[in-house]
Amino acid sequence: MCGSCGCGGADDGGHAHEHLHPAEHGGTVTLEQRVLAKNETLAERNRAWLAARSVTAVNLMSSPGAGKTTLLERTVGELSGRRPVAVVEGDQETMLDADRIRRAGCAVVQVNTGAGCHLDAEMMRGALTELSPVSGALILVENVGNLVCPAMFDLGEHSRVVIISVTEGTDKPLKYPYMFAAADLIVINKVDLLPYVDFDVDLCEKYARSVNPDVGVLTVSATAGTGMDRWYAWVAAQD
Repeated sequence: MCGSCGCGGADDGGHAHEHLHPAEHGGTVTLEQRVLAKNETLAERNRAWLAARSVTAVNLMSSPGAGKTTLLERTVGELSGRRPVAVVEGDQETMLDADRIRRAGCAVVQVNTGAGCHLDAEMMRGALTELSPVSGALILVENVGNLVCPAMFDLGEHSRVVIISVTEGTDKPLKYPYMFAAADLIVINKVDLLPYVDFDVDLCEKYARSVNPDVGVLTVSATAGTGMDRWYAWVAAQD
């Protein structure tokens, strides 16, 4: 098991998941650097591939239950008439989220990572090859629910979005600083529940900016539709 996130040793597609315990393996740091360097090389190839086709990829990351899939469903339903949209669904098991997105009306590829706790650039390239997006398409990536490892693995995406729900706690940016430091945008979701939970939006934004001063912050309710126009405007500005 990975000491930092509780993931297993390999995914079900044969990708080595080379997180090791420092106390048990003296070469952990070197191995991790090698894994990340390989991923960076593949991510740069993905970035060039996307740029050559004028395709924009946005990586959505969050803890489980923050509302990524609901946000995607609404986004697909409301943007698909304006431009081509496709989704890469990352999850450890099942096709449940991919089935929800497909019913919303767009092409989707499910990537099951098995015991793996994140998508990586190689998985992303396989998904892009299968999707074969047209020029000008928007690719939305739903990463595995996890606030640790996904931030470490560049997919070749244009932008990174961290979604946090008001049910999770105001201090998430302080508990998971690397994830929030790596974000281009933080979406605070489920604001329709604010009257019923102990969550301080202003304080959460303050914490987020303490680790990432330039990050954008939006408040939305993917269920009620509150703030979604601002989300769509941000997505459009990524082209």
